[in-house]
Amino acid sequence: MERRRILLVAAVLVAALGTALVLVYARGADARAAERFDTVDVLVAVAPIGAGETVGDADAAGKLAVRPVSRDALLDGHETDAAALADQVALVPIYPGEQVIAAKLGSASEAAAPLPIPAGQMAVSVNLTDAARVSGFLAPGAQVAVFLNGTDETGGQPFTRLLLPRVTVLGVGSAAPQSAAAADDQDPETPDQLPPTLLTVAVDQRDAQKMLFASANGELAFALLDGDSTIKPGRAVTAQNLFR
Repeated sequence: MERRRILLVAAVLVAALGTALVLVYARGADARAAERFDTVDVLVAVAPIGAGETVGDADAAGKLAVRPVSRDALLDGHETDAAALADQVALVPIYPGEQVIAAKLGSASEAAAPLPIPAGQMAVSVNLTDAARVSGFLAPGAQVAVFLNGTDETGGQPFTRLLLPRVTVLGVGSAAPQSAAAADDQDPETPDQLPPTLLTVAVDQRDAQKMLFASANGELAFALLDGDSTIKPGRAVTAQNLFR
């Protein structure tokens, strides 16, 4: 009888312990779920904001909005009020969907800091479409090869050729979007937006002249390089030798 009583008591204790553990786990799961779905209203870019643009100007242009973001997706230094940041300047480009954070904002004097141009070189900027700048993966300090898509002046045949084998990117900044509607004769009201970007690179005088001439008389494209990338000059690729 005594042994049965002990076993019964033990079973009751084990059941109570199991129930307590289930309750603790359930409460923890509820807390995690609440944290995941609990949101905070933060300042988010809804259109590209260029480096040097003030928060006040961006807000007036409709480039900012307050959007709910789950707590587990909040970034350090997130901002909530555009009016309080009106005089702050974007130190780097801020793209649609990005949270506006303190690390990307600063004073006008900080934004006007000179570019780190290597000795003996100069900074040249060209306007590119998103695809031509490697779909947004370029950043200051990157090494790129520059290609030219042009047309032969004698035969009028299109070609692609390496223009500059390796140059350093100094800055990447968004320009004003250009509407593609003008190029669509059938549907002039098409609101498609092409995202041009000003890409600034460090080159010497001769390469600057090449880039500016090529940009004005053809289309430039950039290829992102690393330390092991092999780039060498060669003949142009045309329709005649494309598959040779």
